[in-house]
Amino acid sequence: MTRVPAICRKLLCATLAAAPALVLAASTSTAPEFPSRTIRFVVPFPPGGGTDILARTLAQPLSRSFGQSVVVDNRTGGNTVIGTEVVLRAPADGHNLLVIAPSFSINPFVRSKLPYDTARDFSAVARVVQTPLTISVHPSLPAKDVKELIALARSKPGELTFATSSIIGGQRLAAELFFRERAHVEILAVPYNGGAPASTAVMGGHTAILVSNLAEAAQQIAAGRLRGIAVMSLARTAQLPKLPTVAESGYPGFEAANWYGVVMRSATPRAIIERIGADIGKAMQTAEVQENMTRVGLDLAYLGPAAFDTHIRSEMRRNERIIKLLKLKLD
Repeated sequence: MTRVPAICRKLLCATLAAAPALVLAASTSTAPEFPSRTIRFVVPFPPGGGTDILARTLAQPLSRSFGQSVVVDNRTGGNTVIGTEVVLRAPADGHNLLVIAPSFSINPFVRSKLPYDTARDFSAVARVVQTPLTISVHPSLPAKDVKELIALARSKPGELTFATSSIIGGQRLAAELFFRERAHVEILAVPYNGGAPASTAVMGGHTAILVSNLAEAAQQIAAGRLRGIAVMSLARTAQLPKLPTVAESGYPGFEAANWYGVVMRSATPRAIIERIGADIGKAMQTAEVQENMTRVGLDLAYLGPAAFDTHIRSEMRRNERIIKLLKLKLD
């Protein structure tokens, strides 16, 4: 048996001991840099709604943080499925973010088949805001408060209509829960492809009632283009302090709000997800973001990746129960 000289044995041990560090350095040097190009916010709603406002408000401070341009890409349709698929097909490298609303946690239970698995294919990055929902009507409708609106609906069962921003999203669920389960009236849902089109439809007299985010209704109510009926938060809002809550209008305990956040493909490196989540949190601390969000009725409600993941899963369990109760389906 050939003996290895002592000096060689020492060199061999030193080389083997250094091997893991060499492998790590090599993998680090070949890992893709982030960010290396434009960051894209995919918004599965048209311009003018709450998700679009959120994305455009965050774009400016995040572009400074990333050192890259941040653009907003509105991809509508399919109750947000089309926009979600856009991100699903994009590289899992952190450059494509999906802005989500409650419909993200609702779609798995109203469709028999989705082109993605909500819990498996996407990872939470950050919850950004919550916003109270409001009930408003066309000024010509002879109802000035919740009591009068419900009385009018009872006198015309199935004749009144309410507009929402999607086929089945957070606004639709809240409206159905209130009208059908609490007030026991029949008002027909008319879904639109976003909050702005839904608001326009009611202001134009095509639909009688609007159930929407405060952000989409506040300015129209203040301008007299819509008549505010009630806000669905438990307390009145700073934007519309004279507007009573549903709870104080004869339905104690009723509360409904939408939330918006950001997710990305779950195959994205965890370090990138954590970094973007932290950068969004920092952007939310800037005066420009706080002022812009508050002005339109979006309440800052940050959750980081882990906490937002827990929130989404909790919402999915809740929405599954509600959808079964209301027997809502898209196919």
